[in-house]
Amino acid sequence: MGANKMFKSLVVGSVLSLATLGQAVAETTLRYAEATPNRGARADALQYFADQLQEQSGGDLKLDIHWGGALLKYSAILGGVSSGTADMGSVLAAYEPQKMRALSVGDIPVPQSDSWVGMRAMYELMTTNEQLQKEFAKNDVVYVTNYTTSPMQFECAGDVRIEKLEDFAGKKIRASAIYAKILDEVGANMVNFIYSEVYQALDTGLVDCSGGYLYAMRAFKTPEVTTSVALMNWGQIAGFAMVMNKWTWDDLSAEQQQLMRKVGSEMVDFYAEKVIKDNQDVTDKLPTGELGNKVEVIKWSDESRAELFAQSDKYVTAWIADMNKAGLDGKAIWDEYQALLNKYQAELDEKGYPWTRS
Repeated sequence: MGANKMFKSLVVGSVLSLATLGQAVAETTLRYAEATPNRGARADALQYFADQLQEQSGGDLKLDIHWGGALLKYSAILGGVSSGTADMGSVLAAYEPQKMRALSVGDIPVPQSDSWVGMRAMYELMTTNEQLQKEFAKNDVVYVTNYTTSPMQFECAGDVRIEKLEDFAGKKIRASAIYAKILDEVGANMVNFIYSEVYQALDTGLVDCSGGYLYAMRAFKTPEVTTSVALMNWGQIAGFAMVMNKWTWDDLSAEQQQLMRKVGSEMVDFYAEKVIKDNQDVTDKLPTGELGNKVEVIKWSDESRAELFAQSDKYVTAWIADMNKAGLDGKAIWDEYQALLNKYQAELDEKGYPWTRS
């Protein structure tokens, strides 16, 4: 090969190497810590987020999801994302009540228990309120989007039927967070254990009733050991978010950050549609015996539900006081959250869900 040809070959090779390097730099793979297995509506929503992010970024942004707590358990996800062990993860305020006090507003029982309404209100609050954004930043994370457990219901065994708040008195009940405190106050005997033990506890009589979610009843096969479900629609755990390491977020371009939020917003609608349909399907099938026993579905009246939320007032006051103590304007944040819940409830009442609109 002549000197000239050799020179040209080296130049072309260098240009190709630079092009390849540019492509490698453009592609960012983010490690995601997820504590639950890859099944169910929420797993589908996370996979949807990952697929859409990759597709809409033209392959520049990818998620490497570590399912089932393989990278970090729930209790360790916030610390892991803060430190960079993971770039992103799913966090519950209940595991980090002080560090995630900003997110905990979504765990206070409110009458607007619809999954879409709750997640939409949380998404707008967390992405627009500067006080809350600073709280996330203090823990070296950035809020990306929201999940929810969907509304709380109570499944009961034997001859136990729960039609109103007073019916909990003297019963052995499993519940968590504020829900457990309220039921303790009205005379229930609270029993505490992890959700995977609910089936056995109901089957053996360790508890009379357990608080849970309709889609989980199918997943954990509890209709095999229950006789009734109190359809209370008692709030929802919406203090449940996808977060990203702040330094990783800051390294993204403005366009990539915007895309993250866009896909996060789209995931809210995707997940809400799936979980609402799943819950309705379970509600329809419980009385038929298709899921186990023929389970009675007891729909609570508006009056009985109003009693539940009257019990929440002192916890709202306590939450506001805790936020004020941390140097935030708790009342202003609570009022903004209430306004957003009302806004999206009104939109739902007027227009229906986004996926049903023509």
